Amino acid sequence: MSSTVADPHTDRAFFGHPRGLANLFGVEMWERFSYYGMLASLTLYLYYEVAGANPGLGLPKSTATSLVGAYGGLVYVSTIAGCWVADRVLGAERTLFYSAVLVMIGHIGLAVLPGFVGVGVGLACVALGSGGGKGNATAVVGTLYAENDDRRDAGFSIFYMGINIGALIGPLLTGLTRSTLGFHYAFGVAAIGMAAGLIQYTIGRGNLGTDATIVPNPLPRSRWTVVAGIAVLTMAAVAILVLTGVITAANLSTVVVVVCAVAAVIYFSVILTSSKITVVERSRMLSFIPLFVVNAVFWSLYQQQFTVVEIYADGRMDRNLFGWQMPTEWVTSFNPVFIISLAPVFALLWIKLGPRQPPTPIKFALGTIIMGLAFLMFLPWAGGSRASTPLLAVAAILLVFAIGELLISPVGLSLATKISPKVFRSQTVALYFLSVALGTAMSGSLAGYYSPQHEAPYFGILGAVAIVVGLIVIALSPMIRRLMAGVR
Repeated sequence: MSSTVADPHTDRAFFGHPRGLANLFGVEMWERFSYYGMLASLTLYLYYEVAGANPGLGLPKSTATSLVGAYGGLVYVSTIAGCWVADRVLGAERTLFYSAVLVMIGHIGLAVLPGFVGVGVGLACVALGSGGGKGNATAVVGTLYAENDDRRDAGFSIFYMGINIGALIGPLLTGLTRSTLGFHYAFGVAAIGMAAGLIQYTIGRGNLGTDATIVPNPLPRSRWTVVAGIAVLTMAAVAILVLTGVITAANLSTVVVVVCAVAAVIYFSVILTSSKITVVERSRMLSFIPLFVVNAVFWSLYQQQFTVVEIYADGRMDRNLFGWQMPTEWVTSFNPVFIISLAPVFALLWIKLGPRQPPTPIKFALGTIIMGLAFLMFLPWAGGSRASTPLLAVAAILLVFAIGELLISPVGLSLATKISPKVFRSQTVALYFLSVALGTAMSGSLAGYYSPQHEAPYFGILGAVAIVVGLIVIALSPMIRRLMAGVR
């Protein structure tokens, strides 16, 4: 077992950062290995023919993309439950551990249970576990640094690089396994990865300090029964809506979009009207509203790399490499390669610039504008024949995806920990992930409009909208910065 660190704020043992960052880097790498490895094969599993050489479930592509978008959205929605449990019951560190266990159980379910039973059980466990893990891993990283520590954004960039190492290796191994052995073996590889992450995390838990174990706003035991009753009634209501056909696989992503939008309004209202936050904390939360919106727009395009881009790679991209057919899933590993290469550059850039770096609203706006430009880059090959788009062209587009991501995603994670009111620390991170959930679910709904016959209007309109939204945020930046009250 590793030695316990008394005060992570003063620890610089991991390349100038607290050594607890190394443990969180590792567990997030393995969790993302399992998550993205499974996700890379999921879309194909849902729409590949039942009787094909590599049998899937035979769903229409529009239904498959709706399910994947809805599932991705539900992962981020479940951060609300996971972060609420952290703030009110267990603390962020213990919630992170138990969530990782649930993720592993979900991947085992996908690997061993057949058909739609495996999909239902597996995705439910992975969604809940990933949701609980994502928000709380971010919150625990935030506890490693003092409030005004200049290392914070760089630390989150390093943490984000761990995410992308997992996102790189996962699809490579699951894609190769799927193409040679089948889908269920690929899901088994994801389960093994999560088990490795749990072992590594357990060994290094002592380096995280005590701040991550604190329950900042404990739930009175007298209210536990009420909360449990609400949870049971919610699950019963969802079951009834599914059984009566109100919620279907084809409209699930749209349902999640509506749920996310309503939840966001409620969440902002609860935090902003709370008597437990200060005037400055309230102002900072108000500044997050326009950033919440632009973040959702960014992710509604970015997350299409697991639906539209993967379908595009399967049917429109030339995957021939010297006579060998590259597995479709490998296209989802292009982006992590670029993130891994560029994340240290961005981390060093922010440290070098220090207080002269662009403020957070400008970073958000630039990330969204660049994401819009990436969609416009599909236009030269719009409407072409099967397998006519060069692999290098798709790789170049995904490079632009990565640049946009590095401007907005790790910065957004850092922002959520900087503007969070003390009594809503983990739940503010959950609110950030709710914007990602909204965008991810929107990506599933938008993907239903994609077809090779209508590529030009699809990529052109979505790209232009993202650019306009980014320009609006640039115009609003002075107001947003005033509301941020000293937070950059």
